Amino acid sequence: MIKLFVGLGNPGTEYEATRHNAGFWWIDELARTLKVSLTPDKAYQAKVARANVNGQTIWLLEPQTFMNLSGRSVSALARFYKIQPEEILVVHDELDVVPGEAKLKLGGSHAGHNGLRDIHAQLGSDRYWRLRLGIGHPGVKSEVVNWVLKKPAPEQREAIETCIERTLKAAPALMEGQMEKATLLIHTSKPPRPKPPKPAPKTPDTPATPATPADPQA
Repeated sequence: MIKLFVGLGNPGTEYEATRHNAGFWWIDELARTLKVSLTPDKAYQAKVARANVNGQTIWLLEPQTFMNLSGRSVSALARFYKIQPEEILVVHDELDVVPGEAKLKLGGSHAGHNGLRDIHAQLGSDRYWRLRLGIGHPGVKSEVVNWVLKKPAPEQREAIETCIERTLKAAPALMEGQMEKATLLIHTSKPPRPKPPKPAPKTPDTPATPATPADPQA
């Protein structure tokens, strides 16, 4: 079961609306759902919230160290409360997933994401869960840094927010360790296609009305 929910991002108002902060957006919404407040905690160099869900303590964490040092906060809290890597979910922006979609996975490469890279190093393991929120790719590798540090276009932000709202529905399953159920909820991103409208019932043909003769010209 997931005991520690981590959102990745950069601190400061200049970054709060950028694509790289999608993980913060998700954790902020989870905090609202659980009716808890994230508050600064110097011990973990992070904003932290504690919730009690069905008798189980759940932690929410937003590292305030900047992205490439995220592992310091994660490992400090995990070590203190004896939370295992498999009990951690890291929510982060994902270039290789389109806005509006998300993927859940356990373990694997950090794929060049600096936040994940540091978490790998600080935990000494890659066996933690990741919720990858799609932000799309600029199409050119050299533009990636600028892309993640810029605000998404309004339609992309709306797609990401809709995805966050949808994937939050998997939070209870994540907290209960029902990972298959959570995966199904998260990966079912596209609504079913609407059925085509039924054809209108045919009406019996009616005889055409005779045309009115044109008025004779004067």
